[in-house]
Amino acid sequence: MVLFSFWGTPRKMPDVTHDQPIQASPFPRFIGSEIYRNSSYGAWHPLRVPRVSTVMDLTRAMGWLPARQYITSPRAKPAALTGFHTPAYLAALVQAERDQSVTEATRARFGLGTPSNPVFPEMFRRPATAAGASLLAGELLAKGGTIFSPGGGTHHGMPDRANGFCYLNDPVLAIQSLRRNGAQRVAYVDIDAHHADGVEYAFAEEPDVLLLSVHEANRWPRTGALSDRGVGQVYNLPVPAGMHDDDMALVRDELLLTAVAAFRPDAIVLQCGADAVTEDPQSRLCLSNNAHWSIVAALATIAPRYLVLGGGGYNPWSVGRLWSGVWATLNGIEIPDRLPVDAQSVLADLTWKTHRRNQSPQKHWLTTIRDEPRNGAISGEIRRDLRVLGSALRIWV
Repeated sequence: MVLFSFWGTPRKMPDVTHDQPIQASPFPRFIGSEIYRNSSYGAWHPLRVPRVSTVMDLTRAMGWLPARQYITSPRAKPAALTGFHTPAYLAALVQAERDQSVTEATRARFGLGTPSNPVFPEMFRRPATAAGASLLAGELLAKGGTIFSPGGGTHHGMPDRANGFCYLNDPVLAIQSLRRNGAQRVAYVDIDAHHADGVEYAFAEEPDVLLLSVHEANRWPRTGALSDRGVGQVYNLPVPAGMHDDDMALVRDELLLTAVAAFRPDAIVLQCGADAVTEDPQSRLCLSNNAHWSIVAALATIAPRYLVLGGGGYNPWSVGRLWSGVWATLNGIEIPDRLPVDAQSVLADLTWKTHRRNQSPQKHWLTTIRDEPRNGAISGEIRRDLRVLGSALRIWV
C-alpha cells in the first residue's frame, strides 16, 4: 500500500500510521480523536467551544457509534502535508507550537499568532490530526464507502499561511488523497456559511475537481463571487441573510444535485459546516439542521466514495446536534423526537460563555437533536442567481 505519495514517483511515507486495514467497508466509518476534547483556540476565540468531542459523546450515548465504526485519527507529520502547504510555512507552524510564541516577522509572513489564528498549545497537532484524517480517508475510500470526519473542513487554509481559523487545509488534502487512490473526478460541495476560498485557490484551474460553494453574501472572506467559473467547473452561490430551509431545498435540487450528477464524480467531498443555522453567532443565515441532513442524504448515492467533513459551527449545542444528525443520516438511523437521559446529559453538561457571561441554552437544545423546520417564501434573489448558474451549467454540460 502506498501511503500519501505526492507529485511524481509514488513512495512509502511513514508520516501517518494507523492500525486499521485498508479495505472497503460495508458501513460508514467515523474518524475522530480525543485531541479535540481539551484543545481550545483560547478563552474568547469562537473555537473555544467543544465540537467533535460533543458529537462523539452524543452519538455514543445514543448507541449510534459502535467500536467497529470508529477510527482514531492519525496525526500527519509535516512531510505528508507538502502536497499543498509549503515546507517553510509548516516549519513555522511547528516552531510556533514548540515555542508558544511567534516573531513579528512570522506573524506577518505566515498569519500565525493573530486574533483569528492564535498561538495555542496544540496549534500544529490539532490541525495535523484533522489533516491526517482526510489523508487517511482518501486511502480508506479507495474501494468505495462512506466516511464522516467532523474534525475536518478547514477550508480557508492557504499554502503558506493560516487563514480564517484554519492552519491547514484538510479538504484540499482529502481531495488530493482521493485522487491518488483512484478517484479521477471529485465533486467538492461546501455548505458552510463562509466561502471555501482555500479550496477554490487549490483547484480553480483543475477541470476534474468540481467546486460548489453556497455561502452568505458579504460574509468574510468576501470571495466566491457568482461570476467565478474557474475553467468552467466552479459554481459559487452567495446567498442573502435570512436564507431558510425552503431556499436551501431549491438550491439543493436546482444547483447542487444537478451539477454533481452531471459531473459524474468518482468521489464526493461534502464540507458540512454548521454555522448556517439560526443559532450560530458567525452568520445571519436561518437554516435548521434538517436542511443540512437533506443534502447529506441526497448526495449519498451519486458516487461510490463519500467523505463528509465538519467545518464552521460556533454554538456548542447547535453544532453538536447537527453533526450527530449527520452521522445518523449516513447510517440510516431514525432520529427520535426526544433524547434518552444519557444523551440529554451530554448536552446539559456543555457551557458557552459569550460576552463575559454564560449563555443559557434553549430548552429544546437539551432534549432533541432535530430542529423544527424553518420555512418561508423563496428568495427572489436566490431564484435569480440560480437562473444565472443554471445557464452556465447548461453550457458546461
